[in-house]
Amino acid sequence: MTVQQISIFIENSAGRLAEATSALGAAGVNIRALSLAETSDFGILRLIVDRTDLAKEVLTKGGFTVDKTDVVAIQVPDRPMGLGTILNVLDVEGIAVEYLYAFIERCGDHAVIIFRFDNCFQAIAALTAQGIEILSAKEVSEM
Repeated sequence: MTVQQISIFIENSAGRLAEATSALGAAGVNIRALSLAETSDFGILRLIVDRTDLAKEVLTKGGFTVDKTDVVAIQVPDRPMGLGTILNVLDVEGIAVEYLYAFIERCGDHAVIIFRFDNCFQAIAALTAQGIEILSAKEVSEM
């Protein structure tokens, strides 16, 4: 149960981020979660959107370099050690977290965090074996 994420490579120049998000908005694409990381020359905007294929098409036509990546949406108990418990399961299994970021919505008494792993399917198997709930792409898009 992975979710598709869009990664957009954006030059570090005034207005470029606004161009990307405005293009998505004009196409009726809703941004559900995001992360922005930057270097001195460019940034990487990672998005979970409601219509991945349309978003990629619109951004590519707008001159952006876009890639799709599989990530995992995990319900994390919203309490002390909620995230720690999940990270400990991954550590025991030797699974590396490449990056993570929070989802905009909550799911009951849980936060939703987007994870990118070195091995998504091994991570999903290890976490579900411990009773940790992984959200499907459909569940994420309906939040």
